[in-house]
Parts: sequence; structure tokens; C-alpha cells
Amino acid sequence: MVKPGYKQTEIGQIPTDWDIVPLLDKAELLNGLTYTPNNIHEHGLLVMRSSNVQNGRFTFDDNVYVDCEVDDTKLIRSGDILICVRNGSAALIGKCAKADRDYRATFGAFMAVLRGTDNEYIIHLLQQGAIQRHIAKNSDSTINQITNADFRQIVIPFPKRKTERMTISAILSDVDVLISNLEKLIVKKKAIKQGTMQELLTGKRRLSGFDSEWRTHKFGDIFDILPNNAFTRAEMSVTGIVKNIHYGDILTKYPEYICAESDEIPFIESGVDLSRFSEKCYVKSGDVIIADTAEDETVGKATEIIKVDCLILSGQHTLLCRPKITFAERFLGYYLNAACYHDQLIPYITGTKVSSISRASITQTILRVPENREQAAIADILTDMGNEIKELEQKLAKYRLVKQGMMSELLTGRIRLTEKEDA
Repeated sequence: MVKPGYKQTEIGQIPTDWDIVPLLDKAELLNGLTYTPNNIHEHGLLVMRSSNVQNGRFTFDDNVYVDCEVDDTKLIRSGDILICVRNGSAALIGKCAKADRDYRATFGAFMAVLRGTDNEYIIHLLQQGAIQRHIAKNSDSTINQITNADFRQIVIPFPKRKTERMTISAILSDVDVLISNLEKLIVKKKAIKQGTMQELLTGKRRLSGFDSEWRTHKFGDIFDILPNNAFTRAEMSVTGIVKNIHYGDILTKYPEYICAESDEIPFIESGVDLSRFSEKCYVKSGDVIIADTAEDETVGKATEIIKVDCLILSGQHTLLCRPKITFAERFLGYYLNAACYHDQLIPYITGTKVSSISRASITQTILRVPENREQAAIADILTDMGNEIKELEQKLAKYRLVKQGMMSELLTGRIRLTEKEDA
């Protein structure tokens, strides 16, 4: 049933005073530069690629330069929308960002630019998923590109009144600013935490009341390395009796320490035979589990398991390390992930596409640690900093959800913001 004041269209109900218009009626589509690998240089003309668009903004951590000149129309201008139109990952098709100023940069063949006077409004439609909805509607298979013909078929809801478009854009942009500022704060807090870790875990900065000498240990002398398992993701479940620590979760999800009761730790399927695992193979509080395989130098990342009151095993591509001496809770999780320790692993890392480190190599590394009271004090400081970051990340996730809800309401006209007429 169509609500009063609304009309049914091919993209759903919209206000009667809104139009459905082709995207390319409101913006010009520009295709990117094709270049060869032998034309890539350390300096020259910056070519914006998919990696230069992250979280709806331009980033410059992974740049490519070419030795050529392009027409001024192919340089990125303030207000241009840069869109990923081709990628090995279908999930990245359509990701986009709007230029906040003119750039002495062009864009690659896997990217496209939309240029128009209504881009302040259009960018929000694209970030809401207009391209992805078009792909889903017109294809039964995975599509890793969107063509010019596809762009010509995309239609968008378009308020007739300029003031309404401007108001919608302004409100959503204000939320973007909040999100951006919070992201920057999180990055800053993480950098401060890393710096604090390096200072406290090397003894460069000592806490008040502690002046005893630190002890030096060889890893192999103070840890037993116990059997793990090779169970796959397919053998995991959200319910069960025995939990499992998978190396992929250590690399991507788990922080320096994790409580055994955490819902982030999956269970092993109840039908999997665990009879070969003796009691000593099950994780105990204070054990550290190291990922011995990764796709980069994150190999060796570790997590300490605390407050263990359930059955847990150490999974595929991990080393279950049990300390023979007592450490303060959470200290090892921080210490083994700090640069002062992890940098020792780099010479031992082997492999090209997949990096790994052996048990024998890890046993050769050295730990230099304070007495337990100082360990506990250091762990408390780093935990407080980590909790602050976690709270900010939860706040950020909430803001992003709020923005998604606002876009769903404002960009469909379900919520109206202005009734003022304009020319």
C-alpha cells in the first residue's frame, strides 16, 4: 500500500515531489588511465587506485606513480567521486570517496570518476549501496566489474528541491565528520599505546616504586610447547563443549589477551574425535598461543588466554606455550606482541607467499622482564589504555550504524527535512 504523499517507483516508494533520474543525467562519467607496469616509477603523476579509497575517504599509504601527462579533465578535482569499478574482490566494487580538494593526480583503469554539481548528495547514495543494488538486481553471478553500460542503467531518487538535497547532504556530512574525527582519535590512541608499550616493556621508562633489576630468559628455558590440532573452520561450531583457538582469529580478531569465556572463541563440532588429546593439551590460564603462519610479518602474533574455566584446545598453525615460571596476568600477552620481542622473530621468518616461523626458532628468542609486581602494574596501565580504545571503537560502530539508519530514512524520503520551495 502506497502511503499518502508518496508514489511507487522501480526503486521503492518515494515522495511524490521527488524524481527517479538516471545517475548519468546528474554527473559525467570519466574512465581511468591504462598504464603498463614498466611505466611505474618512484615519482611522477600519482594514479589513484582502489587502495587509495578506504572507509569512504582518500588515503595515501599505497601509492603508484607513472611517467606521463594527462589532460586536465582527467585530473581529480574537488567534488569528484572516485569509484572502484573493477577488482578481484566483488565486495570492493562500488566503494567510493569524494575529493575534498583538487589533486595533482589521475585515476587508474580499474577506477572511474563521477563529476557533477550534485555530487554532495550523490556520494551518500553511492555509499548507501546504489551500485551494489544495481549489480544484485541485474546479475545472478559474481560480478567483478561495473561497466559504462551499467552506469547508464542506474537510477537514483532525486528531490526536486535543491534545499532538500542540500539539507540531506549537510546532515549526513556532519555525521561523516563525527565518524572521521573518532577514527582519527582511535588511531592516535593506538599510537600512544604502542609507544607506551615500547617504553614500559623495555624498561626505558620505569614506573614509580620499581627499581629492581630485570631478568633475562631464553624462551625455550621457560616455556613448554604443547601439542595443537589441525581442525579446519568447517569443524567449528557456535555451540559445543570444547573451544578452539584458530590462528586466523589470533591474527585478525583477538587482542593481546582474551578471556576463555569470550563468545569470539568458537567450539569444536561435537562429532569430532578428541580422544588423542591428554589433559595437559588443554589450555590453562596464563598460556600463550602464537600464530606460526601468516601472509606477512604478523606471523608470531600471540594472545594470552586468561580466566580459563572451560575446555579449550590450541588450533591449526598455532603453538601452545605454557610458562614454567609465574608471570602476572596479561603481561605475556603484551610483551610477546611488543616490538621489543617480536622484532627478534623477523630473521627467523621463512616463506614468500605464506610466512611461517618454526618452534625451534621461537625457543631461541630472549625475554627480558621485570619482577611480577612491576609486570602487573605495566599490564594494568596497558589494559586501561586498551579498554579506552575498545570503548571508542564501540562508539564508532554505533555512529556508523546510526549513519546507515539515517541514510535509509533520508535518502528514501521516509523522513522529510524541509518543506521550503525554491527555484
